[in-house]
Amino acid sequence: MGESDARRELAERIAGEVVLSGEPGATLRKWRTAFEVAQTTLAAELGVSPSVVSDYESGRRQSPGIGVVRRLVEGLLDIDASRGGEHVRRYARVLSAGFESDVVHDLREYSTALALAAFYDAIDATEVVAGDREAVSGHTVIGSIEAITRLSAEEFHRLYGRSTDRALVFTGVTRGESPLVAIRVVAPTPSAVVLHGIGSDELWEHAPALARIDGYSLAVCETPLDAMLDRLRALP
Repeated sequence: MGESDARRELAERIAGEVVLSGEPGATLRKWRTAFEVAQTTLAAELGVSPSVVSDYESGRRQSPGIGVVRRLVEGLLDIDASRGGEHVRRYARVLSAGFESDVVHDLREYSTALALAAFYDAIDATEVVAGDREAVSGHTVIGSIEAITRLSAEEFHRLYGRSTDRALVFTGVTRGESPLVAIRVVAPTPSAVVLHGIGSDELWEHAPALARIDGYSLAVCETPLDAMLDRLRALP
């Protein structure tokens, strides 16, 4: 999917969420934050005072009409474009792989293989079990519950992109049972699995054994999601 098509689809998605939301201001704030745009930056792009953006997001100002929503959305997308368009490109990669962005947060192939130790250092992950492979050629960041409840076995395979030599990062994890069982049952073995949102003391007791049986590296990561995604975007 081209960036122009992805921009159009993303604009329609954001606008639709805002218009249909019971709390449109909170939805606007969610997307502005996701785009890493400050209220003052968005206000400057739109030619209004920061208090106008703040009032819409807080609900102090009447819910925005479709014209205002369109301006706000286009403002976010224009700011992203001026910064290099990374958020739209990430959305395009996810859509091109056939996923919704709430299931797959990011899917990327690297230009050259990256040492697994360097990958873990980048996101401040802690390896619990060493695997058979020492490098990754890409990563996929997956909403754990959304993937398990909504993806078919064939769709689960597409999480691997072009290669199984990648890191699968599962977010929204409580102990790790579900994603690790799903990998064992319906998916090929990746180079690494990262369980995001937990520490090693919270890990499912059988998780290390499953990783050793299938030969993948298992790690945990407690870096906040947005910060982790930022660090992944910075990888070569």
